[in-house]
Amino acid sequence: MSYPSFADISRTFAPGWFAAVMGTGVLALTTHGLAQRWPWLAPLAEGLHWFNSALFVLLALPWLTRWLRFRPAAMQTLMHPVQANFYPTFSIALLVLAAQWLTFTPCVDVAMALWWLGVIAHFAFSFAVLFFMFRGEHVAAEHVTPAQFIPAVGLVVMPLAGGPLLAQFEGAAREWVLTINIIGLGAGSMMYLGLLGLTLYRKYLHKPAQGILTPTVWIHLAPIGVIPVSLLNVAEQLPFPALRELAIGVMLLLWGFGVWWLVMASLLTLSARAAGQLPFALSWWGFTFPIGAFVAESLRLSKVLGWNSTFAIGVAAWLLLCFFWLVTLFRTARGVASGAIFQPHP
Repeated sequence: MSYPSFADISRTFAPGWFAAVMGTGVLALTTHGLAQRWPWLAPLAEGLHWFNSALFVLLALPWLTRWLRFRPAAMQTLMHPVQANFYPTFSIALLVLAAQWLTFTPCVDVAMALWWLGVIAHFAFSFAVLFFMFRGEHVAAEHVTPAQFIPAVGLVVMPLAGGPLLAQFEGAAREWVLTINIIGLGAGSMMYLGLLGLTLYRKYLHKPAQGILTPTVWIHLAPIGVIPVSLLNVAEQLPFPALRELAIGVMLLLWGFGVWWLVMASLLTLSARAAGQLPFALSWWGFTFPIGAFVAESLRLSKVLGWNSTFAIGVAAWLLLCFFWLVTLFRTARGVASGAIFQPHP
């Protein structure tokens, strides 16, 4: 079998590729957070930042080519009841990169541009993906997985870089940017609550998501980790001290759920692996960003409370993140080298 051409790769390019950028970005950011205590991690964190920036550019080429040259194929994916949810990984990747550039470089203008592009693209994708689902009759119970969280996750990711970027604005401009952050946080949080009930209903009463969808069980950790951090970012920009205390209370509540879900996701994944129901696919990148979001929440909580317990659990989760990232990167690189990963999955 010959190696696929760039045109073939672009025609079948999966929208979920940008989960790799999300996962690598959150690993870079959490490693940078740990470097505050262990400075020897700083070069690793910066290396991950530059690697991830280059990875985004590399992946953007076939992604954009697919929209420009093979639009019917791209639209067909946008109408798919499961695959459509992965399109917003592109805009979330932009938002994560904005946080990276704000953290690792003095290039605030680059971070600002990435954030605005991410905000505009994600609002567009969140409306498009959900509009087609709400208007159609093609989504059934067996299509419901935590992948449905992805549009909501992107909305709540906006304040991660959007909160710190508010320092660059004044007057009416600052008010509008703060409002955009609040709209994203509010919409994503409420969507998560509804989707949480829907996905638990599927887990209780329908056949479990297996095979290449097994890693989606970890996506629960993404909103669990991001919502309280973004809420705290917004609360710190408002003149209401009580709101910050409420945000810390919400963080404690969701963090506790995150610890429980981390164990549950591990048990379900180990069970699927033992049953031979965990084939490698791009969906393995779904392990990384959610765990990283939980790590970021743990580190932020330990900093706010000064607790060693939350820090220790955060470090344990970071080690798990490193393991999944290394394994998935190796398997992905091997698939790219052989060309097998570009074959459309049945």
